[in-house]
Amino acid sequence: MTSTATRPRGARARAAIAARTLRTDRWWFPPLITVVLLSAWLAYGTVRIFMHKWYWVAEYHYLTPFYSPCITDRCVPEASHFGQFLPGWWIIPDAALTLPLLLLFRLTCYYYRKAYYRSFWLSPPACAVPDGHQSYSGETRFPLLGQNAHRYFFYIAVLISLINTWDAVLAFHSPEGFGFGLGNLILVGNVTMLWAYTISCHSCRHIVGGRLKHFSKHPVRYKAWTGVSWLNVRHMQLAWITLGTLVVTDFYIMALAAGWFSDLRFIN
Repeated sequence: MTSTATRPRGARARAAIAARTLRTDRWWFPPLITVVLLSAWLAYGTVRIFMHKWYWVAEYHYLTPFYSPCITDRCVPEASHFGQFLPGWWIIPDAALTLPLLLLFRLTCYYYRKAYYRSFWLSPPACAVPDGHQSYSGETRFPLLGQNAHRYFFYIAVLISLINTWDAVLAFHSPEGFGFGLGNLILVGNVTMLWAYTISCHSCRHIVGGRLKHFSKHPVRYKAWTGVSWLNVRHMQLAWITLGTLVVTDFYIMALAAGWFSDLRFIN
């Protein structure tokens, strides 16, 4: 605030407003919804990860992404693309090779940072609303210093998306030969959305079109950059959509593996 001693001549002093904010809309609603939905998703995911069952449907080669690839010695061999080199202790997730890295990719994502900064940390909860903390240090302290590693987690996320794609392809080849059912549609739909979310990442956009001075001299990269930019505008929507498709895919495969109902088959 400009003091009386340094205030330009003729300028008025700022109004002394006692209210926390002058906003009269429901500015608190989006952060609240974010807290509820993210907490519900984390609760579901945590329970499923440590259930250690109902993740593989041998009849159709369906594998839930929450357990891909399965690398503990209690895993079904067909679900272990890279071997079983971890002990089957309860505290170790069966997909311990991929889950922590995917979590770091999402935690450092530009959209998710905005989401949990505003909702869980209230930093700030909305525009024109004061920060929930007395001081502000940005991302200059541990553990937020690791946020800039997002570009490296992107490369790992691409590799994991390739694994998920391989799982979806394998699901078309059951022990009885080629087959096609509702589970295949769900797996393909999920991996398609995962690819869309991954390549809509801001880091991907920079990799595709960054450091170019003349787009006209690089028509292929410009075309790719245009496509990634179109997805990048929808990065927030894709972030939420993929959380939904992951839960739907996992729940459907869990239900089949548990015998709650049968897969709707179209071929074989």
